[in-house]
Amino acid sequence: MPEGLDRKEVAEKRRHRLFKYLRKEVLPTAFCPGCGCGIVLNCYAHPVDELQLDPNDIVAVTGIGCSSWIPSPYFLRDTLHTTHGRPIPFATGVKIMQPEKTVVVIAGDGDLIGIGGNHLIHAARRNVDIKVFLVNNLIYGMTGGQLAPTTPLGISTTTSPHGNVEHPFEIAELIAAAGASYVARWTTYHVFPLMESMQMALTQKGFCFIEIRSQCPISYGRRVGKRTGSEALQEYKESSVRIEDATEMSPEELVGKIIIGKLVKREKEEFTDNLRKLNLELRTRKIGRGPEEWSLS
Repeated sequence: MPEGLDRKEVAEKRRHRLFKYLRKEVLPTAFCPGCGCGIVLNCYAHPVDELQLDPNDIVAVTGIGCSSWIPSPYFLRDTLHTTHGRPIPFATGVKIMQPEKTVVVIAGDGDLIGIGGNHLIHAARRNVDIKVFLVNNLIYGMTGGQLAPTTPLGISTTTSPHGNVEHPFEIAELIAAAGASYVARWTTYHVFPLMESMQMALTQKGFCFIEIRSQCPISYGRRVGKRTGSEALQEYKESSVRIEDATEMSPEELVGKIIIGKLVKREKEEFTDNLRKLNLELRTRKIGRGPEEWSLS
């Protein structure tokens, strides 16, 4: 023990620098063994720390599901824990009324592209300045393993016992086409690129979206022969293809592959900025006139 320090002081000095971002009273997490949500939580805390963002200026918004436990209760900051499928409209409202805040949505595929899909694509179209980290485990995990709009073709679930006959969404491509300013896809195996991507999303103006392919050994993995987190991570390592390489591959070669990397990064006018400009213009046009003379013409 270093001279002059008691055990409590030594323990405090050895504490990981990211521990201050977590709610200590709810640790360890309730995530299932092998779940990828803990990896996502870790990856999210790193860029917040490296960018030296004031956590008091971050508002997290989430819905219902395993992934929604990442910001609430585990990340030690203000969080709106909203109804299922509705984190995007809540986040939009926060950004409109508190434009100086960094608004971050962390939720699952069922929440954001299943129940809340319409909100997601329109927020991307409007280019609202919110950061969305979608944790995609390919199934409704918390509620027992029901078919999701991301479940691969042919997979058996509790609601498709004879196999899935629906084609899944390619989420990142959809959001890129909808008009987002920044779109990327990574997996929980690619932690360092994921952290860099989150850092880019947190600093880029406009709607920023990262699809994070994440393992769910309990509700999904056991159905496809991947009963442990390590087996899923090994699959991510072997089946992931960088987007630069994917452009040189045929559709047949890309079957079963996960295309990773940055899909889009572009500068666009942002929704809340345009809304403020319009409000200012209308208020300026009303100066010098009484309320009875006000009009929008």
